[in-house]
Amino acid sequence: MSDDVVLYEVSDGIAVVTINRPKALNALNSAVLAGLGAAFRRAGEEGVRGVVLTGAGPKAFVAGADIAEMKDLTSEQAEGFARSGQAVFDRIANFAGVVVAAVGGFALGGGMELAMACDLIIAAENARFGQPEVNLGVIPGFGGTQRLVRLVGVQRARELVFTARMVKAPEAVTLGIALEVVEAGTAVDRAKAILGGIATKGPLAIEYAKKAVNGHLDGTLADGLANEASLFGACFLTEDQTEGMTAFVEKRAASFRGA
Repeated sequence: MSDDVVLYEVSDGIAVVTINRPKALNALNSAVLAGLGAAFRRAGEEGVRGVVLTGAGPKAFVAGADIAEMKDLTSEQAEGFARSGQAVFDRIANFAGVVVAAVGGFALGGGMELAMACDLIIAAENARFGQPEVNLGVIPGFGGTQRLVRLVGVQRARELVFTARMVKAPEAVTLGIALEVVEAGTAVDRAKAILGGIATKGPLAIEYAKKAVNGHLDGTLADGLANEASLFGACFLTEDQTEGMTAFVEKRAASFRGA
């Protein structure tokens, strides 16, 4: 596991996995994805039944993928990056125990996709959710076009992805993205409390119940994810991707040409 960028600790049978890049607003890069995969593999090997997933610092759960790392990818590399992220998120989604995302601050792009891969989302009152990829000339690549539809329905998912609109915590609950809103700084404690209650239930019953729910969702998810990754890679054949990500790194407004 990446010792610095992903932290792992267990207490009272609950693992807390923390993405630890606060200066970069916990942006997802290859090291973070590898660290997340290793953390959940370890949790599975240790028989942990509940995991809290969170981000370090008060500003962000995960503010998105690392644009500086992505901006110069080829189409093939971009598709591979999307597939690698999807594989890690699938490991989280299919973890035998219950995974609760404790979201404070920004959960944008890959951060929102990561939260949606969890079983439950607890949102601090300062949480903000969104899929802003179209601002960069690309689309969500870590499952956003598929999991968001399953949470909020097709029309609302289209609106959120097409407009890149940011959603505050109370609306996230109303839309079905998050379970509940708590005071800032208390999301991890609330997640632990929920997992503590679940730990009193039959462990196999919880595992099988999760498989049953996910089995319904997974009916067409694999095809959807493959298609998403392919289209994500195709974005990196466009001038808009180059312009969008270059503008982001240069801290200026993007000027898209639709090419």
